Amino acid sequence: MPRAGTRSASSESRVWVVPDSMRPVLAERYGPVYAGAEADRRIAALGVFGACGDRVTARAIELGHPPLVGIVDYKTQRNEPIAPEAFRALGARRTVRVRNPAGVLSEALRTAVKALVRDGGGLLVVDGEEDLGSLALVESLPAGATVIYGIPGAGVSFVRVDAVSKEHVRHLIAQMELRRIGRGD
Repeated sequence: MPRAGTRSASSESRVWVVPDSMRPVLAERYGPVYAGAEADRRIAALGVFGACGDRVTARAIELGHPPLVGIVDYKTQRNEPIAPEAFRALGARRTVRVRNPAGVLSEALRTAVKALVRDGGGLLVVDGEEDLGSLALVESLPAGATVIYGIPGAGVSFVRVDAVSKEHVRHLIAQMELRRIGRGD
């Protein structure tokens, strides 16, 4: 039993913090980027895929081709609100909520993505920022799947999940600063 004033392992959570030196690396494009009708055509033709971001997740649902897992935070880069109702079809499978601060990839987000992939998919609503959720999708989706995410002002990036992309994600996460925080922090 922990001494008074110390935290037990169960009261702590791990987060991977993006150091400033990694920001340019994470801003790089890792897959082809398409916009407009071409992006729509490619989304509609995808097999198993995950979507990270409100606009791309909502667009896939509008096209009648929802992702296995969609990660949203009800905000967009341009601060244009997207109503939660836009995600109703995906959330009907299952909706999970997690906290994930900006510039951080939380253990809660990674665990939730793995569970959603394993259990048949659904909507992951993030309190905070969902941007690094694309890493968790590549990490958790099976080889052959695709991860899509929006690039403001450019379009939609399409990343094929395979051994190379999974290794790239493991390498990126290993470069982040691992911290333990209290669950209430």
